[in-house]
Amino acid sequence: MRYKITLSYDGASFCGWQIQVHSPSVQQKLEEALSTLLGAETKVCGAGRTDTGVNAQNYVAHFDYDGSLDTGLLKYKLNAILPYSIAIHSIEEVDESFHARFSATRREYTYHIHREKDPFAQKYSYHCGYPELDFEAMNRAADMLLGTRDFSCFEKVGADNKSSICTVFEAYWIKDDPTHWSFHIAANRFLRNMVRAIVGTLLEVGRGKRSPESIKELLNSGRRGDAGESVPGHALFLTKVEYD
Repeated sequence: MRYKITLSYDGASFCGWQIQVHSPSVQQKLEEALSTLLGAETKVCGAGRTDTGVNAQNYVAHFDYDGSLDTGLLKYKLNAILPYSIAIHSIEEVDESFHARFSATRREYTYHIHREKDPFAQKYSYHCGYPELDFEAMNRAADMLLGTRDFSCFEKVGADNKSSICTVFEAYWIKDDPTHWSFHIAANRFLRNMVRAIVGTLLEVGRGKRSPESIKELLNSGRRGDAGESVPGHALFLTKVEYD
């Protein structure tokens, strides 16, 4: 039988979702916990990678188990033995055809910045205190990202994706309050480092270092070196994964 898990995690102490040889990952911790509780090696498949330090809310994964489970009890036991940085929200039996990664049709990310020094925002937000930051220009630039196109200019060099084509459904900045802003983006898939590179590039637009229209030229060039620097991962959240 196949089971779907919905969870959230604070990425600060992990190298990301995916298992790495010498670094702790969320996938590793979850597989270890499930294997202990179920008495057999249990592999978990997630909705996709997240970069080192990146956080996730309502992340989706699945695992297979030969038998029925008391999902409420399993959720309780998992939360009891997992580190506090990983929280299991729900476990439910799903059809065998469900796949946490390949069945997903939409993923959403949010990146948080704060414009003034704030010791209470620092853990989950990026301090971007430049005196002048053109909010409207950044939103005009974000509009250039919409549609289906090659996003290799925002992809980490050396990534092993078979394709760099993504469809971006939404991309926009909002002012949560005068000093706390956030960037929201939704797409069918994301490349490694893509959101962080996009945010870094849009901040360059806000600072007047490039024009909003230059985003079109950047996308056409396909060269990572032409885009802006990646912003830190601690302020990025995967917020939603949708399925048909």
